[in-house]
Amino acid sequence: MRRTPIRVLALTAAGVALVATLVTGALDAQGVRLPKVAWVEWVAILALAGLIFWMGWAVRAYQKGKRPSLDPLRAARTFVLAKAGALTGAILVGRYLASVFDVAGDLGISSQRDRAIAAGIAVLCSAVLAAVGVIVERFCELPPPDDEAERDRDHGTEPLAG
Repeated sequence: MRRTPIRVLALTAAGVALVATLVTGALDAQGVRLPKVAWVEWVAILALAGLIFWMGWAVRAYQKGKRPSLDPLRAARTFVLAKAGALTGAILVGRYLASVFDVAGDLGISSQRDRAIAAGIAVLCSAVLAAVGVIVERFCELPPPDDEAERDRDHGTEPLAG
């Protein structure tokens, strides 16, 4: 598997923000407002980021030689979880940005300002999740092979006879 490009995460966040802004605008026209972002959402997002980082740190320790063994399946699962965390973080950034945009015109009203602040904190927590996902993907990356024969074997080619 390949690491998630930052460009993909940025486009995902922007696309979700655009769609979610359109949906919240349509809901506002119907008189429906989304509830304020709860603090438990911040905690859950940061807890997930912490779990992903902790799992990735174990893989990093193994690659640095500070851990004697590591199940390859655990390393692969950590990579997949990191990739999912990065994409989830980008999706949540877009979702919470839409909540900020929804009340941006009403920041003079105390309750709307509180909603914008809560959603802004959620944007930051989601960005942390996305960043941790990208970092842990890098932790799980295997170093390139040292010699040419090993490199050719990994790519499914035979070394050239010379």
